[in-house]
Amino acid sequence: MTASQNKRPASRSSLPGVTSPVLAPRWHAKRSTLLMFGISLAFAGLVARAGWVQIVEHEFHVAQGEKRHRQMLELAATRGAIVDRHGALLAVSLVTYEIWAELKRFDRTAVDSLAQALALSPKALQERLDAGPGNVLLKRHVDAQTASRIAQLNIAGVTRVASSKRFYPEGESAAHVVGLTDIDDVGQEGIELAANALLAGAPGEREVIRDRLGRVVSDLRPLVPARHGQTVRLTIDRRIQQLAFAQLKAALERHRAQAGSVVVLDAGTGEILALANAPSFDPNARAVMSAQAMRNRALVDTFEPGSTIKPLAIATALDTGLVRPDTLIDTERGRYRLGKHTIHDTSDHGTVSVAQALATSSNIALAKIAMTLPPETLWASYRQYGIGLAPRLPFPGVAAGTFRPWQKWRPVEQATMGYGYGLSASLLQMAQAYTALAGDGTLRPASLIADDENTAGANVANAGARVTTEDTAATLRTMLEAATLQGGTGRRAQIDGYRIGGKTGTAWKHAGTGYARNKYRSLFVGIAPIDAPKLVVAVMIDEPSGSYYGGAVAGPVFSAVAAGSLQLLGVPPSMPAAPDA
Repeated sequence: MTASQNKRPASRSSLPGVTSPVLAPRWHAKRSTLLMFGISLAFAGLVARAGWVQIVEHEFHVAQGEKRHRQMLELAATRGAIVDRHGALLAVSLVTYEIWAELKRFDRTAVDSLAQALALSPKALQERLDAGPGNVLLKRHVDAQTASRIAQLNIAGVTRVASSKRFYPEGESAAHVVGLTDIDDVGQEGIELAANALLAGAPGEREVIRDRLGRVVSDLRPLVPARHGQTVRLTIDRRIQQLAFAQLKAALERHRAQAGSVVVLDAGTGEILALANAPSFDPNARAVMSAQAMRNRALVDTFEPGSTIKPLAIATALDTGLVRPDTLIDTERGRYRLGKHTIHDTSDHGTVSVAQALATSSNIALAKIAMTLPPETLWASYRQYGIGLAPRLPFPGVAAGTFRPWQKWRPVEQATMGYGYGLSASLLQMAQAYTALAGDGTLRPASLIADDENTAGANVANAGARVTTEDTAATLRTMLEAATLQGGTGRRAQIDGYRIGGKTGTAWKHAGTGYARNKYRSLFVGIAPIDAPKLVVAVMIDEPSGSYYGGAVAGPVFSAVAAGSLQLLGVPPSMPAAPDA
């Protein structure tokens, strides 16, 4: 073998410009350039996006971040209590819980046990769980014991949130006074509605940072505490309210009546000590409430007051000097013709004095008295007593009644004004009017929210105005007492051991354009004790069956309510008790 044949060719690695195969490029140079361009473009896009987020959309993304982690929590305010004049609770908020389910985490195998704890059927609970995505409210106003029992079940996705529920200790007896709230604790009726701004208070605020699990990490600024609702104190005496309601219910059952009301006023201040209506409702059991039962009849129902207005007509006539208590009036043998109209008495009273006319409740005598007065004088006097004017109470719908201007009266209308027809008033208006006769002639406007600045209890803001003279008021009290004695229409209103005075009323009810001759309202408005007045009590019974005269139906209710109230107030008897029969 020649030397040239034995000589090996030089390796590629040893050739000029050729590197090791391990370090040799795997792609074409153009593809490498394209890749680098793509990477650079992506990096530039990221830079541009970062710039866009940080500069152009900075505020938006900051807000979104804060929205997810920075939150404003509302601190609930506790609704204020409603109490009676002595501080007894009439309405209070109790701590309750709302039970929620987070559907993504909820353990569906626990439906039966959760339904049992919530006092729901499994089907009803399942319907609530199927109501929608996210968080579902399963039940409101769950008591603390039930909420604790649910927590012990340790069901995934079930949480409890503290809330409150309004509770009314007096139930139906004070329902029309106190009223009620809706499911969101906003006043809907009664004092709950009238004083809602005071009772509700104002919620507080707490700004916090939450982590991704929803836990509060820190506070961003000092919290603003909630301003809890104020306690509202009423003039109501819970004991007298219970008494009045119980006696009213018993009277409705006894006489098979449609409805009724009782109003008890402090004779010296006009403060409402009791305001009862029946039928009533239990604000703690809303499922069985009806619109008729919720109507506050003592304030919103108006009716022709009948003979209960006669003391006001006589007081007006005495003030003008046109009559005296002993002035004689011929009652025309029980039938008095006035134009084409005839005015009747229940019997022939003969010739009676003004005082006797009130005691026997003669319509004819009062019609003649009214006719002796100038119509504008009678109209102005009744207005001073509050007829045709809504009492200044913080209730929506307080009735003013109807009272036509005197210029539109016909002669027969002027006559009927003397015995309570041709006008209408509420029971509260009639009770309020009698406060002028119970004192020195000053009308005491009715009030329901107590004046806490006045420890004596007198309602200085409602001082009232003088509507008759002190002598006339004293004379009327004597006449009203006679109306409850032997020979008077109010004998059954008497109270053992106390002197009382008052006036009965028996008024036909309207039916269409006339009157229903077999439907009546039985009335009694009285003062007790008459020698040192403490109370004015007004009673109305709507459509009693059988007996319907005010003295027989409403008089005994007055007697029971006034007697019990005087004992509760510690007013001693002024006469020896009558011996047992």
